[in-house]
Amino acid sequence: MQATRRIVGVDVAKEELVVAVHTETRSGKVANSAQAISTWLGTLERGSVVAMEATGKYHRLLAELAHAAGMRVFVLNARDVHFYAKALGARGKTDRLDAMVIARYVAEHQDQLLDWQPPQGVAQQLQDLLNRRWVLTRQLVTLKLSLRDMPTLLVASERLQQEFGRMFEEIDRQLEDLVSSQDELAKGVARLRTITGFGAQASIRCAALLSKHAFSNADAAVAYSGLDPRPSDSGKKKGLRRLSKRGSGDLRRQLYLAAFAASHSKVFGPTYKALRARGFATTEALVILARKLLRVAFAVWKSGEAFDASKFALKTP
Repeated sequence: MQATRRIVGVDVAKEELVVAVHTETRSGKVANSAQAISTWLGTLERGSVVAMEATGKYHRLLAELAHAAGMRVFVLNARDVHFYAKALGARGKTDRLDAMVIARYVAEHQDQLLDWQPPQGVAQQLQDLLNRRWVLTRQLVTLKLSLRDMPTLLVASERLQQEFGRMFEEIDRQLEDLVSSQDELAKGVARLRTITGFGAQASIRCAALLSKHAFSNADAAVAYSGLDPRPSDSGKKKGLRRLSKRGSGDLRRQLYLAAFAASHSKVFGPTYKALRARGFATTEALVILARKLLRVAFAVWKSGEAFDASKFALKTP
C-alpha cells in the first residue's frame, strides 16, 4: 500500500484493533500485538494522525508504538467521543462505526486537542501505583460486603483481609520510596500535605498530576480533572450543571475524600456549611469543596509555599 498521510481512528480491544481512515468507507483489523501494529504503522506516512479512546491499559501499546513511529497520537476521553456520536445521530454501535467516529472527531477537533506524549519518570510510576491501590480498595470493599452475612467464612475472610493489608503496606512503601527519590518531588508532596484534608495519598496523587502536566492555571487543572461543571442552558432556561468527568475518576474520588475530611475541619468547615445553607446537597457541596481543594493544591504547588489557612478559610468557592 502506498504511504499516505491519513487521520486514522482506532477502536481498541484486548486482542484486536479495528482501524478506519477518515473520508474512507473501508476499515481493517490489526492484532493488538507489537509486531502486527509495527507492520501496520509502516504503511502510514510519518506525521499521520492515529487516534484512539483511553481504554485502561489496552491502548498503551498502540499509543507508544505510533508515537515512536513518528505519528501524531491522540488518546481521547471516551465520554467526549460518546457525546459526539450521539450528536451525529448514530443509530448503531459497532467496532467499525466507533473507529470511524473517532477519526471524524479528530478531523474536526484536532486543533483543540493535546497530542499524547509517552508517560515518563516517577510521576507515571506514582500514578500507576495509586491506581492499583484504588483497585485493591474497591475489591476489599466488595469482599467485605459479600461476606458480611457469612459467619462460617469469618476466619478465612479475616486472613484474606490481612493479606490485603500487607499489599497496601507494600504499595505505600513503594510510593514513599519513589517520592523520596527526588528531592523537589518530596518537598512538593510535603507542601501539599499541609493542606487541610490532604493525607498521604491525596498529596502524592496531586503531586504526580501537577509534576506530569504543566497546567497554565488552576482552571486548566480543574478541567483536566473533570470537576468542572458542564453547562446546559437554552435561552432563559438555566439547566442543571453536571460534572464533565473528563479526567481520571480515581483523581476525583481522591479529591472527594479529601473534601469530606476538610468539611469537618475548622478551616473549611464554615465553607461547607455555607454551601449547604445555600441549598446545595451534601454531594454537591463536597464536589464544590473538592474543586476548591484542587485549586488550593495548584496554588501551593506553583508558589512553593506551604498552605496558609488564613488565605483560604473564609473564601467562597
